[in-house]
Amino acid sequence: MKNLYQSIDKQIEFNKGKNLFLDKREKSLEFIKDTILSIKEIDNLNKEQEESLIEYAANKALEEFYRINQYYYFDEEAKSELKSIYSKLIIMAKSRALIPEKIAETHYNNLEKWLLKNNSFAREIYKNKSEQLDAVVCSEYSYQLQLEILNLDKREIQEPILDIGCGQNARLVNYLKSKDYNVIGIDRNEFDKSYLFKSDWLKYDYGTDKWGTIVSNLGFSNHFVHNHLRNDSKAEEYAKTYMRILSSLKVGGSFHYAPGLDFIENYLDKNKFSLKLLSLGTSTINTSIVERIKQ
Repeated sequence: MKNLYQSIDKQIEFNKGKNLFLDKREKSLEFIKDTILSIKEIDNLNKEQEESLIEYAANKALEEFYRINQYYYFDEEAKSELKSIYSKLIIMAKSRALIPEKIAETHYNNLEKWLLKNNSFAREIYKNKSEQLDAVVCSEYSYQLQLEILNLDKREIQEPILDIGCGQNARLVNYLKSKDYNVIGIDRNEFDKSYLFKSDWLKYDYGTDKWGTIVSNLGFSNHFVHNHLRNDSKAEEYAKTYMRILSSLKVGGSFHYAPGLDFIENYLDKNKFSLKLLSLGTSTINTSIVERIKQ
């Protein structure tokens, strides 16, 4: 099994940044020698081992898609479909009906169709790009800069605290936790700390009348803006989630986020929510603070 996991890592590394939508991509996307040699080992796997391998390969593929474009979104159904693609890959490999080159071609065609189904904008972005793609990423800011951008006063911040899209390093959450604040963070990454959770922010159960402070720096609202400007079908889901987040605040609690969302903030019920808009020096990023003033 160890060799199979290693071959997956090497294959993902070989394909790192490769453009699925490139014409004649078969010249750049192919199975490396380690992958071809490991095919025979698949015959000896039991069902549990196969499922473990599929899970590992799918997770590694997701990590690479997210690395290339942070705006890619894959719900649970999409993740299940991705596992099916890798399950089919194992079936093809075990059958020996196709040569490795044809297996690779079929597999990458399946990945392309899957990506287009779940993120249809991808082809328009990448169809005329080069073989190697540059990653679209959002840098993780220091906790000091996040405190400043989000206008968080440590002396006045209300608990409990939720950081939506806390980032893989969870810098703000870890800092607040070190100061004994009641705080948790959610993101799509895997974590090994009890106060950090892997979760889809569109599906997360925020509860009602629960949080003293919710924060999101270049996370939730950044993706909301991206989907809104594309007039994407996900924009409505983001709008509904935004209102669920506000409803999860306790009276007197506040949601601090950047960038702002003027296209939805203008419609907030002024009897229930107050809005404060801020800008940081010469930065083009504006910050919004929505406080719940009434149930």
